[in-house]
Amino acid sequence: MAKDSSFDLVSKVDIPEVTNAILQAQKELAQRFDFKNSKSSIKLEGETIILVSDDDFKLTNVIDILEGKLVKRGVSLRALEYGKSQAAAGDTVRQEVKLVQGIAQEKSKLINKVLKDSKLKVVSSIQGEEIRISGKNKDDLQAAIALLRKEDFGIELQFINFR
Repeated sequence: MAKDSSFDLVSKVDIPEVTNAILQAQKELAQRFDFKNSKSSIKLEGETIILVSDDDFKLTNVIDILEGKLVKRGVSLRALEYGKSQAAAGDTVRQEVKLVQGIAQEKSKLINKVLKDSKLKVVSSIQGEEIRISGKNKDDLQAAIALLRKEDFGIELQFINFR
């Protein structure tokens, strides 16, 4: 009897890489001439990045610096969820950026529907914030991975625990 093969579909952010990217971005902010005497800062609090700057224009530059550092460290920008920029104390603007971890229930259902509609011989089951996809044939699982990579679900997906 052939044993089923499976893999897990997850959406995770590597927090140590995010921390490193933020440290690099803070260093660049401290060194850049256009940020001299500015109140710009980047902080990580839990799974939220807090950006502060003098005005919306400088805040946009801070975001550009942060995104550049994140990309260099292999963190997908799809894992970021930007809040609205708000006026903050001391004539500054503040913006929160949430790190999206896990696959939301609606996205899980959408992924399951895509897999069912594809007529591939795989079974997907939602397990909290991840999805286990299994099938008898490894080629079907490879096809499922290719299909999911092609689709755009608006989140970064990783394929782990292939067995």
